[in-house]
Amino acid sequence: MASSTWLSLSGSRRPGCLWRRPLRLSLLLSLQEKKIFAVQGPYPIIRHLLRARGWVERKLPCKSRQLRQQPGDQKKQQLEKRAGRGGDKQGKAVPNPRGGAQPSLGTAEPLQHPLPRDKNKGETEDEDKNEDEEQCSVDSNDIHDLMSFLVQDQVPNFLWTIRLGNIDQELLPRIEMVNRFPRLNALCTKEGLCQSLQNLPWFEQVDLNAFFPRCYRLGLTGEQEAFIEDFRLTAARSLLKLALKTVEERPVGTEQPPKSAAVPPRLRSPPYPQLVEEALEVCEEHLGVLEHRDIDRDTPSPCRTCIAWDRFLREYYRVAHEGTRLMLSKEQREQCQDVLRRLEEQLPQLGIEGELNVWILKPSAKSRGRGIVCTSRLEEVLELSQRYTGSSARVGEWVVQKYMERPLTIFDTKFDIRQWFVVTDWKPLTVWFYRDCYLRFCSQPFSLYHLEPARHLCNVSIQERYKTQQPDPRLPPDKIWSNTQFQAHLAQLGRADAWQQVIVPGMKAAILNALRCAREHVGSRKGSFELLGADFLIGKDFQPWLLEINSCPTMSPSSVVTRRLCANVQRDTLRLVLDRKDNPTCSIGAFELLYKEAPVDSCLSVGLQLEVTGCSLKNLHLAKRRFQDKPPTTLLQDFLPGQCACMRCNRAPGPRPLPGQKKLMPAPKRMQKT
Repeated sequence: MASSTWLSLSGSRRPGCLWRRPLRLSLLLSLQEKKIFAVQGPYPIIRHLLRARGWVERKLPCKSRQLRQQPGDQKKQQLEKRAGRGGDKQGKAVPNPRGGAQPSLGTAEPLQHPLPRDKNKGETEDEDKNEDEEQCSVDSNDIHDLMSFLVQDQVPNFLWTIRLGNIDQELLPRIEMVNRFPRLNALCTKEGLCQSLQNLPWFEQVDLNAFFPRCYRLGLTGEQEAFIEDFRLTAARSLLKLALKTVEERPVGTEQPPKSAAVPPRLRSPPYPQLVEEALEVCEEHLGVLEHRDIDRDTPSPCRTCIAWDRFLREYYRVAHEGTRLMLSKEQREQCQDVLRRLEEQLPQLGIEGELNVWILKPSAKSRGRGIVCTSRLEEVLELSQRYTGSSARVGEWVVQKYMERPLTIFDTKFDIRQWFVVTDWKPLTVWFYRDCYLRFCSQPFSLYHLEPARHLCNVSIQERYKTQQPDPRLPPDKIWSNTQFQAHLAQLGRADAWQQVIVPGMKAAILNALRCAREHVGSRKGSFELLGADFLIGKDFQPWLLEINSCPTMSPSSVVTRRLCANVQRDTLRLVLDRKDNPTCSIGAFELLYKEAPVDSCLSVGLQLEVTGCSLKNLHLAKRRFQDKPPTTLLQDFLPGQCACMRCNRAPGPRPLPGQKKLMPAPKRMQKT
């Protein structure tokens, strides 16, 4: 800190109550204990908690919102501006300059997110009346503005930011603790997560298709061709399911497929007779691939057959979307049942597939549900992806993922789960799992025959557009449940054990697998940590399916449940990264250690049985005779006992020459001129 600032703190004779002793002591104590922080983004809870701990905030510039060092010659101008400017808009906190009675962070009452409330209901302090009289009556935001100005030349010890790229790259390495890791694209973008999880077999003997729906990057030609093949195979399986459905059974959606008004059902032409036979042939070929019976076959791909796929898909669309009926013989029905039974043994994702072959198209690097489209037709997916194929700047712009057509619903309404976890280190990998989470509901009943966002996208930012719509009166108006409410609902279904025995272990395993695949691409920085949010869907069998992982998950209170949980997870995160650093046995709230990798020793020990045998090639016959008469020479025989075996530690005297090797003599000194 500049000398002028220290003089003003220690011996200023200016009139006014801002320079009283408690304020000076608080600021000096924060500087001594390295308690200076900076917050970028809408995080009033973080700011409130750190101020309650006695930390001093170095506020960010309002225009650029970037953390940069302020020049010392601008202090006077900034002080005049701050004197005439209003308080901080981020929120208020009652100061405690003496660092004494602070608001307890370990109380049983959960911390609430600050919302507009009665002004008379504020925080109270339990200090003596004499100390209250000594403190100035100026608004607390003015005090924080002044203290922030006095530390503008100090490097923050703690930074909580929403975007790491906005921070000055020269200043960033000097900050001790940051809430972000660099280069998280391999984990927190849809394209990066898809690519990272494809490498899972190199890290774990786990089937990717058991927890992550099939996903393809349409900007890459090879993956686009794989998606086309997958779409065709799924259509063939879906056709067999439709063929087995009786007339009395209803489709997987909540209503019947829309009937075509132009052509009455009895006047529609039936599909061509070979449609079911072609679907059976394709599925049999696919089973041959899955069972490794295609080793000696010339055409390993089941889609590279003589089937006219354009005609097949047109007829499939008629059956799936227009209600065209299929006529099956008893033999065909038995064949369909047998093929689907064998496919179920080989395909873990057959249970999440329905009969309509719905896929979801997502932009690679967007969040909050922006640009997501659900479709059940191949040409619609390719029409969008072909705009960017071949352009190097657009590679991986879109990803397409198999849509879960048979999710678990609550009161016929789709939902997903937002699950938090914290990574405190990548080398070794250290992950903390948060025991509390919340559910997000859609605004309309689930139906595969209507693919609008109100029925299929659970993002809060998407469902805010449909505030007036209520899917079921038994759901709350804000469309948010806590995990406690979900467990009570599971108990009513008779599956109270599903949460602890199936859902939570499945979410933990999926998160850990994703982190192991992506950690080689993430920038590891000691002192950093990251609070992440994973989104899961639950299947009919209560198995969780990972959809995506979000960096900087939203902490805005969109409901009564999120108001409480978001505040609690921020409080517990500070406990985990700050309190536990000094006290490993302190309370960390709802966090639990999910995984900590054992440290790997990088130093390789030198074995004691190494030896070198050989002879010189200059005089081969003489060397062979000497070598036969003399036992092998061991390198360790050339060194004294207890010495290191490396050449760096044994330069003088050096090792004896090997048999047949000439001894190097030192170069003679130059003759001095007489």
